[in-house]
Parts: sequence; structure tokens; C-alpha cells
Amino acid sequence: MTVGAFVQGLSGFGMALVAAPVVAFVDPTLLPVALLVAVAPLPLLTAWRERDHIAWREVWPALLGRLPGTGLGLVAVALLTPRAVALVVALTVLVGVGASVVRWDVRPTPLALLVAGGASGALSTATSIAGPPMALLYQRSPGPAARATMSAFFSFGPPISLSALLATGQVGAPALLAGVLLLPAMALGFGLSGPLRRHVDAGGRFRLLVLGVTAASGLLLLVRTLLV
Repeated sequence: MTVGAFVQGLSGFGMALVAAPVVAFVDPTLLPVALLVAVAPLPLLTAWRERDHIAWREVWPALLGRLPGTGLGLVAVALLTPRAVALVVALTVLVGVGASVVRWDVRPTPLALLVAGGASGALSTATSIAGPPMALLYQRSPGPAARATMSAFFSFGPPISLSALLATGQVGAPALLAGVLLLPAMALGFGLSGPLRRHVDAGGRFRLLVLGVTAASGLLLLVRTLLV
């Protein structure tokens, strides 16, 4: 959780990409609630730290798309078993890494933001991973602008997803407690990310390292899920 929060503090996304495979490996029934609880303060902290770079005109179309996407995520949670959720998490991680490596030439246009917001809402509600669709749009943007704008969008996500899950009876006490217990680790990772942001913005070595670790986590979870 600390490593994931550290990554997100530097890039604007990534905590769930790093942490979800590990949580799912330990106990898939904790997803997505535990990570939604643990991640909730992180985008708020990141957005506030770089608030001068938030492009609010890009946040609203993505939020509009997130509402129907959340509904799709609820359907997935209701229909899928914990094993299936773990498989979805693994595939989501690998797709996110693949999209980042391929570097499609997509931009944060209103339509693209609407679609990415919907995909982010569905993935967040079903698996707690919301980053890849939005990150794909901002991969060519300057670091501060990408972190700030994505974080502003992600700030609304966990409350929306948790409220929807609670309303449909998908939130259990053990997952809530696990999320609360993970909050100090999240705070530690965010704090450690502050001094290194400029170094990350100036080069791509850390990004490649993060993609490698994330891909390895996704592959490990995928193999485990398919063999069980």
C-alpha cells in the first residue's frame, strides 16, 4: 500500500494498480471495498498539493461518464465471484500496462474524457482500479497537469463507488476495517512521494520500473487465478 501510494503521488494514479494484485492475492473478498476506503484520501491530498494545475474543464466530462460506468461496475460486483473479480483485476492491470507501453496517440478531448470516465467508474466499482483509462489520456501531458487533473477526478470516485456498493448491500465490515487499517500506509507513501516529483517529471526511468513491477504483479495474480 505504501509503494502504491508513493507511485500515485508521483504519477497521479497507480495505487490500486500496485496494491490490488497483492490484496486480491491475499484475500479477493476484500476487493473492491478495502482499497476504495484506503485510496479515498489520496487523490484529495494530491490534488491539493498541485491545485494550481487542475484543468477543471476536463474534470467535468469525465465525471459525467463515471455515473453510468458505476452502474456497470455494480452489475459486475453482483454477478461475479471473488475469483472472477481477481481475474478482472489481473487483466485490468495488464491492459493498463500494455496501453502505457503502446502509447496510443489519444488526447483528453470531451468525448474521450466521457468514455474514459465511464470505463474508470466501472473498473473502480468492480475492482477498485480506476487509473488506466484516464492515465492513457494524460500520458503525454506535463506531470503536474496530469497529476492534478486526474487527482481532481479521482477525488469524486471512491465516495461514488462506495455509496453505490453500500446501497446495494455489497459492503461488509471486514473489508471496511481492512481499508481503515491500510490508511497509515497510504499516508506514508504519499509523504515519501513529495520530494521526488521533479526528478520523475524530468525522466522516464522510474515510470519503466513501475510498469515492470506492476506487470509482474498482474501476471502473478493471473497465473494464480487460472491455476486455482
